[in-house]
Amino acid sequence: MKLIIAIIQPSKVEAVKEALNKVEVFRLTMIDCRGFGRQKGQSEMYRGHEVTVQLLNKVQLQVAVNEDFVEPTVNAIMEAGRTGPDGRIGDGKIFILPLEDCIRIRTGERGPEAI
Repeated sequence: MKLIIAIIQPSKVEAVKEALNKVEVFRLTMIDCRGFGRQKGQSEMYRGHEVTVQLLNKVQLQVAVNEDFVEPTVNAIMEAGRTGPDGRIGDGKIFILPLEDCIRIRTGERGPEAI
């Protein structure tokens, strides 16, 4: 089992959800978050003054999957989350973490069956 954490642009959420549905991944958690990477924020005009926004709006997706779904899930997020054919700085990151256990609260099932 793996926990896939993806940080993506808010504008890509619907495309990523559709791509995940196509590879039969129907469960995910979304968290609104703020941060920056290599793009180091951006400048915006606010009431006639240029303001540098250090933390940009992002969306964090958390998807717990069994081993067979890791690559299809990652590929779906990469393809749908990428801006244009080559991507751009700020498109996001994907982290794949080992998932020691999973428990379904309703039934008490554990492990891969609980996902």
